[in-house]
Amino acid sequence: MTPASSGRAWLVVGGGAAAAAHIGKLPPALPVLREALGLTLVEAGFLLSLVQLAGMTLGLLVGLTADRLGLKRTMVAGLAIAGAASVAGGFVQTPAALLALRAAEGLGFLLAFMPGPGLIRRLVPRERMSGMLGVWGANMAFATALTLLCGPAWMAWAGWPAWWWLLGGMSLVLALSLVRHLPPDPHPVTTGAGAWSARVRQTLAAPGPWLVAFAFGVYSGQWLAVIGFLPSIYQAAGIHPSVAAVATAFAAGVNMTGSLVSGPLLQRGVPAPRLLAFGFATMGVCGVLAFADALPDSGPGPVLRYVAVLAFSAVGGVIPGTLFSLAVRLAPGEDTVSTTVGWMQQWSAFGQFLGPPAVAWVAARAGGWEWSWIVTGGCAACGLVLAALAARMPQARAH
Repeated sequence: MTPASSGRAWLVVGGGAAAAAHIGKLPPALPVLREALGLTLVEAGFLLSLVQLAGMTLGLLVGLTADRLGLKRTMVAGLAIAGAASVAGGFVQTPAALLALRAAEGLGFLLAFMPGPGLIRRLVPRERMSGMLGVWGANMAFATALTLLCGPAWMAWAGWPAWWWLLGGMSLVLALSLVRHLPPDPHPVTTGAGAWSARVRQTLAAPGPWLVAFAFGVYSGQWLAVIGFLPSIYQAAGIHPSVAAVATAFAAGVNMTGSLVSGPLLQRGVPAPRLLAFGFATMGVCGVLAFADALPDSGPGPVLRYVAVLAFSAVGGVIPGTLFSLAVRLAPGEDTVSTTVGWMQQWSAFGQFLGPPAVAWVAARAGGWEWSWIVTGGCAACGLVLAALAARMPQARAH
């Protein structure tokens, strides 16, 4: 890999992080927005997950069109849309307008995030691909940790609208950088509706795309629900907002370790299904320890609960990096990689759309967070079943 190609690949990773920041910017702002706009807990859950509406409905379509429009063009357009919607969001003061712009940010995120694996595949040699896709898989955790850490201080200094303006401006800057530094997209191959339909049938007829899609859905739903509501959980427990911000940011940031480790482990021959099973099993156990009454609320109990949250996030981080690698390998053909990734992103968005409201609903019914493990544990159990199914696929076991 030449230095120029390496730099361009990292620029793509930066664009993905800028897009993911629009997902992560809301959790630290939820307490402020609930007070300012009078949102209920369940409404806050939907505000947290509405950004996934576009991905939940359009992921497959974006995957189909990305190769036709060009991966670079698609990513640039996504960053521009997300950036513009975020800048506009800082000027609104009504829940309805903010919700609508969150949906627009979701479309921008999808357009910007979905082409990333394909662009990395184009820019790096095959022997480096698993490692770089592991870095790409850490994007969401990195962006979430950074926004959780910086958001409260920025909003205390300049207000929540300025937080929206800052991240919107960053996306617009990254869009311009991609236009300038990435090589042009190859000349698109003209395809008609028949070819698109054939690609959809080829993708959805294969078991691999369904497996990685479902696995990403049950992973992302529980992870975003836990990390997204940690500031609110800590606020309810009487923890100072600055301490809660650092603790939540660290919990999100350690997720990067799992994603970064997944690439080298795959390159060294560890089977992908084994990594998935280990990640989902750990998330299931740690979800129970973190939220159930298995640990006391006094003495070392709170510390052990937080350690369980860290393990939930860190070990669970092997899942996204592994799934991005699997998506490339389990696509039924070279011309269906983007479609497979789009289908995976669609189900990831579906999980993130349902996860936070489900946890919020359980918490509201129970009058506390102690039963949240039912949602996370159910997701982890589904993930273990999917890992067992992946173990039966030769492509998933290949190194």
